[in-house]
Amino acid sequence: MDHDHMHDMPPPSSSSSSMMNNGSMSGGAGGQQQMMMMHMTFFWGKNTEVLFSGWPGTSSGMYALCLVFVFFLSVLTEWLAHSSLLRGTTGDSANPAAGLVQTAVYTLRTGLAYLVMLAVMSFNAGVFIAALAGHAIGFMLFGSITFRKPPGDRKTDAVPLSVSRYQPFEGVKEGVSPR
Repeated sequence: MDHDHMHDMPPPSSSSSSMMNNGSMSGGAGGQQQMMMMHMTFFWGKNTEVLFSGWPGTSSGMYALCLVFVFFLSVLTEWLAHSSLLRGTTGDSANPAAGLVQTAVYTLRTGLAYLVMLAVMSFNAGVFIAALAGHAIGFMLFGSITFRKPPGDRKTDAVPLSVSRYQPFEGVKEGVSPR
């Protein structure tokens, strides 16, 4: 972007100036037009706006609620990203209803991911850390091998102890008992 010619740009309209915060700018026609500027660098502090105008405001409790909300939004995004509904492993792949459910889950996950992205775009360091922590915990719980059950680790697949001690004779296929 050519910043040398930005002074040639017209001032923002009144509708776009209501979307910004913290600052002022001289407007056209000799009048003073208030324009709020948003942060474009990371900052620490509870006085921020995240996702909605005026939220969380200046209250420490509402800021803490905002951080918890962003954290759980990130965990939910990871859960949906790794759910069997999204992978399509829950049933018949040729079923149109299953395809619609898969599409709905994908759309929901994408929308939640965009909400997390917009929250991080507040440039508040606390919100950024809450989003990262939520994605990390969500991936650890639902996507990593740490808490994933091995495919053969089911009670119905358990081999009786007497059979598991069986050592096949040389030349005999494993799993086939000799006569």
